[in-house]
Amino acid sequence: MNITFPGESEQYRTARDKLLHQEAELRRATEAVAAARRTLPPGGPVPQDYLFQAAQPDGTPVDIRLSELFTTNTLLIYSFMFPRHPADDRPGPGEGRTAQLAASQSPCPSCTALLDQLDGAIEHLTQRADFAVVARAPLPRLLAFAADRGWRRLRLLSGAANNYTRDYHGQTPDGDPMPMLNVFHRDGATIRHFWGSELLYTDPEPDQDPRHLGTIEPLWNLLDLTPEGRGTDWHEQLRYP
Repeated sequence: MNITFPGESEQYRTARDKLLHQEAELRRATEAVAAARRTLPPGGPVPQDYLFQAAQPDGTPVDIRLSELFTTNTLLIYSFMFPRHPADDRPGPGEGRTAQLAASQSPCPSCTALLDQLDGAIEHLTQRADFAVVARAPLPRLLAFAADRGWRRLRLLSGAANNYTRDYHGQTPDGDPMPMLNVFHRDGATIRHFWGSELLYTDPEPDQDPRHLGTIEPLWNLLDLTPEGRGTDWHEQLRYP
């Protein structure tokens, strides 16, 4: 099917058709990578049944183990940088119950932007897989920030008292937080690691965003469709002027 848009030039159409071939190649490559990911050999068994702190529907804290997070056979866990990386100098929350936190103890704006977007997708995702967010912040602080952001569907966990974040590369060897996404699969009584966003730890091309989760984040994919692109000097914020 050949399509044109009103008023476009021959030069535009030639360039657009060339780009269309590149987009089709990208789609093929994306599908091929997804297929290869599904054929990974079994990952390592989880070394312990990590104990997290969660909240009951009335807000009462309750302990919950990793194995109890499964209602399907697959669980995705996002490591939320709360507190943020020490090199992050963006402003903290400007209002709400977490506005008085020291900047070093406040949440990462980029993680927050991602979770803002994922909160709406969880109802659909959980028809096929489970999803949880783990932060090192104490549970009351995490719940207070979630309420300030209006999150309604994210399953929030505090991992302040366990080694999950350290073991699954949600922090550097020096203890600085990192925004890792890990996928686990349950096979009978055994829970194994399936995949992690290790692209975060590879060197990007010069002036390129690491994009370790770039394929799932609507914000950046939408900006990639614009003439200005995502830019190199703009970053998500907890609040905008």
